[in-house]
Amino acid sequence: MRAYGSVASFCPRCAAPLSEAPPTRCAACDYSLYVNARPTGSLIVLDGDRFLALKRAAEPRSGLWETPGGFCDGWEHPADAAVREGREELGVEVTLGDFVGMYVGSYEFQGETLPVLDCFFLATIEHGDITLDPAESSDLRWFALRDAPPLAFATMDAAIREVRQRLGR
Repeated sequence: MRAYGSVASFCPRCAAPLSEAPPTRCAACDYSLYVNARPTGSLIVLDGDRFLALKRAAEPRSGLWETPGGFCDGWEHPADAAVREGREELGVEVTLGDFVGMYVGSYEFQGETLPVLDCFFLATIEHGDITLDPAESSDLRWFALRDAPPLAFATMDAAIREVRQRLGR
């Protein structure tokens, strides 16, 4: 079977072979096929001038620091995904604050580079003690906004810069 990146080379509506990689139109049924960015919901958990970073335990970019977050499920809103990821990755309930922004980035998955739309929200821990999921993270640390480490993804660096500018730090 031919494949175009992470997209199969057959029409998802009628299964006819596609003549080219998306964006394209199926010659058999006229269905338009696109490759769209996958949305995420991510947290910038603040404690004064510090933000919480997790050390990635899994690929891609294992061993680098990141902010908590992950992919949206189906029709899940990025804000809901961010709260869910707070529960899953940190074991705590978070309260969302301001929306920081959306950033287009990339994510390596199963040998392909996928487009992502990373949506970041300010957050505070509502209650609970942080308990890391060892499959996701091997460590956590609070970093000063002005002294952020190199983060696993450029979208995270951009979001931290935005927060630092907004807060004047």
